[in-house]
Amino acid sequence: MSSVLVVGGAGYIGSHAAHALRRRGYEPIIYDNLSTGHAALADGFELITGDMSDSARLLPVLRRVDAVMHFAALAYVGESVADPRKYFQNNVQSALVLLNAVVDARVRRFVFSSTCAVYGMPEKIPITEDTPRQPVNPYGATKLAFENALEAYSRAYGLQYVSFRYFNAAGADQNGLVGEVHAPETHLIPSAFEAVKGERPALEVFGTDYPTPDGTCIRDYIHVDDLAEAHVLGIEHLEQGGESVKLNLGTGHGHSVKEVVSTIESVTGKRVPQKMVARRPGDPVELVADPSRAEKMLQWKAKRSLRQIVSSAWTWEQSSRRASLAAAAADR
Repeated sequence: MSSVLVVGGAGYIGSHAAHALRRRGYEPIIYDNLSTGHAALADGFELITGDMSDSARLLPVLRRVDAVMHFAALAYVGESVADPRKYFQNNVQSALVLLNAVVDARVRRFVFSSTCAVYGMPEKIPITEDTPRQPVNPYGATKLAFENALEAYSRAYGLQYVSFRYFNAAGADQNGLVGEVHAPETHLIPSAFEAVKGERPALEVFGTDYPTPDGTCIRDYIHVDDLAEAHVLGIEHLEQGGESVKLNLGTGHGHSVKEVVSTIESVTGKRVPQKMVARRPGDPVELVADPSRAEKMLQWKAKRSLRQIVSSAWTWEQSSRRASLAAAAADR
């Protein structure tokens, strides 16, 4: 049985990847500093608490594994603009400590959680992997910096990698054990749930004057389980001698904010209180993936619909498990 170190595996996407790995017959080991993750999301797995900047702590566990998945980046665009130092320190400086330890431990397979933010504000939709990488915020810039490091390390040290550029991850796992818990919450679907439950006055809709059919911006929402399954296939691709590659992960279909809110109201049977506010600076009109390269190379396809995304997230939102995790996050 192959072992995989899931760095950041006590967070939202990393915890789903750990479950997907186990379902596929791998042995995941979770490594997380728990700064934004939750130990409870690692229940049932070996959890090593540590920072990716701590090479002395990393090396012994790296010698036990066959591959690494890296989910430990900070990921709030607005925060990256307000505090870029924090983002370059974690997403580049600390991440390079991890990458160096991986090479020193002679691990040669690496899967990176990248982002469509490396593209910035592309002119053509859908977005292919050949689109110029021109990030417009520090978050995207730090992800691009790490992608560049992977390219250089691959050439110099024989590291094989897959870099997945996500679009909008959403939803929760079918098993009910893991889901989205952020404090504060910024993602559209859980933010709308908070408005439905009276935990915030209203869902702020940023901009209703975009050149789209209903005036709100359009994004490509992908179920987190579809993302997680792609990561496992990425490991298998490398195990089979596949080339290092950068791949988009999305559905290839966009939904506007108003469409998502309408789906939430249909699934929950409740009205979402909304407040229309000005556009956020730097928000692109539309971000939709062309996922055909991943579909062909990995024999993968995003299978779950927007309604399935919202339904799974709503089931998780109402669970006692999520409530206890949210209470713990609020106390930090």
